[in-house]
Amino acid sequence: MSYHQFTNETGEHYGSFEVFYDHADTGLWSDEPGNFDSDGKPVKPGFYWWACFPGCLPDGGPSVPFETDQDAIKDATEFI
Repeated sequence: MSYHQFTNETGEHYGSFEVFYDHADTGLWSDEPGNFDSDGKPVKPGFYWWACFPGCLPDGGPSVPFETDQDAIKDATEFI
């Protein structure tokens, strides 16, 4: 997990976003997935980003999964 700041066209920083890896993962005593998306389906493995400040709840849901953390960062910085 890592935190980054959004940057506007003039180079000013505002807000922040978190990049993290997630997968369906199974519990210690079960073969059932442990992580689900907002539709109740097991998450797809990959790197995600969402807007949030460190130590706070996210401001919205996670992005689609990306193969690398750099792909997620690139998508987040192009979000503006």
